[in-house]
Amino acid sequence: MHLFPAFLKLAGRRVVVVGGGSVAASKLRALVEAGAKVTLVAPEVSAAIEQTGVTIRQRPFESRDLDDVWLVVAAATPEVNRQVATAAESQRVFVNAVDDPPNASFYLGGVLRRAGLTVAISTDGRAPALAGLLREGLDAVLPPDHLDRWVAEAKRVRRQWHADGVPMPERRPKLLEALVQLYAKNRAYPPVDKRDGAA
Repeated sequence: MHLFPAFLKLAGRRVVVVGGGSVAASKLRALVEAGAKVTLVAPEVSAAIEQTGVTIRQRPFESRDLDDVWLVVAAATPEVNRQVATAAESQRVFVNAVDDPPNASFYLGGVLRRAGLTVAISTDGRAPALAGLLREGLDAVLPPDHLDRWVAEAKRVRRQWHADGVPMPERRPKLLEALVQLYAKNRAYPPVDKRDGAA
């Protein structure tokens, strides 16, 4: 069964993280940067977590912790993760159980963010280390000095397409043409040879 990939708008929405160790701490930054209202629940909490400024409930997880929550990240022991997954299922809340696929209803991918572009890679929870390696590979091959120009140009032509009513099937070829023109206009870019498929 294929998973449904999605990017979530979490700004202002309640998210719970269960667990107080390094794994839980590693998940907090992205949630906070997304604007989520994060509450962390764990009997013991690391100093790194205490410094994040998230709301902390220093006690064992209780099912009521998921009241009015949009999603939960379980980064505790397998037993606690199972409790979280059971409570989440009954309350229709998606749960990411870190490195614990049987107790997860969604997986987090390897994520690359640069110049307003986000690329996420998933192996459907089966090989997260591979997703991380692929993310690092993409990071190495994407041109660091060009992406901001690509994103700016894509935004510009999208506004024009909306104004002109350009049909969806025509947009990708037009975007490719617009990006190729960036190389033609700016000598800082390497030359593009359409004959060898570089365009």
